[in-house]
Amino acid sequence: MTRLLIIQPDASDPVGPLGEWLTEAGAELDVRLPPEQELPASLDGYDGLVCLGGGMGALDDSAHPWLADVRKLLATAAGKAVPTLAICLGAQLLAVATGGQTAVGEAGPEVGPGLVSKKDAAWIDPLFADMPFLPDVLQFHQDAITVLPPSAELLASSPKYPHQAYRMNRCVYGVQFHIETTPDVVLAWAEAAPEMAELTRPGALDRETLTSVHADLAETWRPFAARFVQLAAGQLQAAPESQRQLPLA
Repeated sequence: MTRLLIIQPDASDPVGPLGEWLTEAGAELDVRLPPEQELPASLDGYDGLVCLGGGMGALDDSAHPWLADVRKLLATAAGKAVPTLAICLGAQLLAVATGGQTAVGEAGPEVGPGLVSKKDAAWIDPLFADMPFLPDVLQFHQDAITVLPPSAELLASSPKYPHQAYRMNRCVYGVQFHIETTPDVVLAWAEAAPEMAELTRPGALDRETLTSVHADLAETWRPFAARFVQLAAGQLQAAPESQRQLPLA
């Protein structure tokens, strides 16, 4: 059994369908919701790491001091090449833990269904290669990754915010968007943050639209999740070494 540590920084963003896809692909999930559930001191005994999203900032340690422990685990995963999938806030935490930078997005919040475009490196990536040129995603963020870590390769971009997906050390991934949501989760976010929700296009957050969008997300990202489990299990070869990649300490 492939054992994955799932860090859930916020009760409002559970692992959802992504957890089902990982489980059906053969993974055993250890879900931790800090601070109520203590994070492990190391990644010993885990084959991979998934870090989900949340409403806090990546450096909001004053309100959430345990974020430092999350960043430490992400930095360890990046340095030791432990297969990792970091989502939205998780991708921002991974970035700042490994030399990147985040900030409130100058172009404003990015909210609702959307598309990202694959970059050159994605076409030879073990997780992204078989995906469509413009994968469906769900956006709900106001912070953005402004500077990628020095060792990162860009895998996907969008006109509003260019750093949508990246990879480090052959098997450590960050994605700015969401793939784990359900219509109910997104509607709850919209209710909790109406000032962000109102900035999306009319009808984009209607239940009928979200139901259709999540069907498209499942078609695209369920196979991606299965490939991640294969990567963590050692059944799928990691990405080739980048010629521009710097070693991580």
